[in-house]
Amino acid sequence: MSSTLITNIGSLRGTRSSVSLLRGKDLAELPFVANAYLFVKDGLIEDYGTMNKLPASLRSEKAIDATGQLILPAWCDSHTHLVFPATREDEFIDKIRGVSYAEIAARGGGILNSAAKLNAMDEKELFLGAKKRLHEIIRQGTGAVEIKSGYGLSLEGELKMLRVIRRLKDDSPIPVKATFLGAHAFPAAFRNHHEAYVKLIIDEMLPIIGKEKLADYVDVFCEQGFFTNEDTEKICHAAKQYGLRPKLHANQLSSTGAVQTGVNMNALSVDHLENMDEAAIHSLANSRTIGTLLPGAAFFLRMNYPPARQLIDAGAALALASDYNPGSCPTGNMNLIIAMACIQMRMLPEEAINAATINGSFAMELENELGTITIGKRANLIFTQPIDSINLLPYFFGTNLNQNVMINGEFFE
Repeated sequence: MSSTLITNIGSLRGTRSSVSLLRGKDLAELPFVANAYLFVKDGLIEDYGTMNKLPASLRSEKAIDATGQLILPAWCDSHTHLVFPATREDEFIDKIRGVSYAEIAARGGGILNSAAKLNAMDEKELFLGAKKRLHEIIRQGTGAVEIKSGYGLSLEGELKMLRVIRRLKDDSPIPVKATFLGAHAFPAAFRNHHEAYVKLIIDEMLPIIGKEKLADYVDVFCEQGFFTNEDTEKICHAAKQYGLRPKLHANQLSSTGAVQTGVNMNALSVDHLENMDEAAIHSLANSRTIGTLLPGAAFFLRMNYPPARQLIDAGAALALASDYNPGSCPTGNMNLIIAMACIQMRMLPEEAINAATINGSFAMELENELGTITIGKRANLIFTQPIDSINLLPYFFGTNLNQNVMINGEFFE
């Protein structure tokens, strides 16, 4: 049994006795305790309060003086593709020269580029690269992560990716959720045979994934030029018999009704949302589906940012995630994502932090384990440098203000 008493905390942020998905004005409420103590036992939050009410009888094996520091729940990054075979910096240069994302994809780049390299890569090598990236994001403050397949685009490749993600789950000190994204793009062999590839996903991939319990969720890139709303419904309906709830790529490149499709299927989340019309906003706001915003992708692709303010004002429940991937957002740094949300989408710091913590935990069904400072939850925490205001986190967008990251009650090195 191990225990740690943290004292003189400048501000303990995100303290909640009960947890619910936040939307509307509630998203801007970030409760805190000033001049606080926090007691961690066996990797869990055991107690907290103001220093003047610190129990004299409280004893711990370790003591930490956090004078002037802020302590926050660790980020819950609910949308990543961090298992990938190689970077795509050549395509990055193409984008600088004005080649569009769709044009790169049409000539065999983008997702198909990654798929070709992944199918040729050894599983151990793929795992070691992903493990390195996972540890990188933990050091930056991420305390839970979702990871998608989708760079295999073949039975063998998708199973390889999902088995790597399972190895990461077993090896990782933080919770990892796995999402099957076989419907990420059409492989070259199926470019003119879309129905056949959808059939392959349903008849061959899903049964093995279900039998081996390789995924928690199913995802589809529901987008013009990729998978139609009808394709999406077929795949998600088939996945339901294996207990896989949808988390869709929706409305990234165009407004196609993907959000409404996700809402109608009771998707856990619809992600991206760069192109939202009034019907899509209304549908999402009047549902239990979470809208996950990925400003890093909009930044890297020079696209319109999701209309966060309209969505918040309409009452939609929003999460923030990194979309860490080699083609459209090669970073998993959630501190930068928070800053982008504030600077480019006009989210208040409190809104952005809540979207990246408590609402992010809901977008992975981890709300009873992470996302808030609540007794009984994991002690996955961010310790900032001594700072006076929470507003400084997005304000100093290029500065790392995190001093330490605690995972399961221990500082992560």
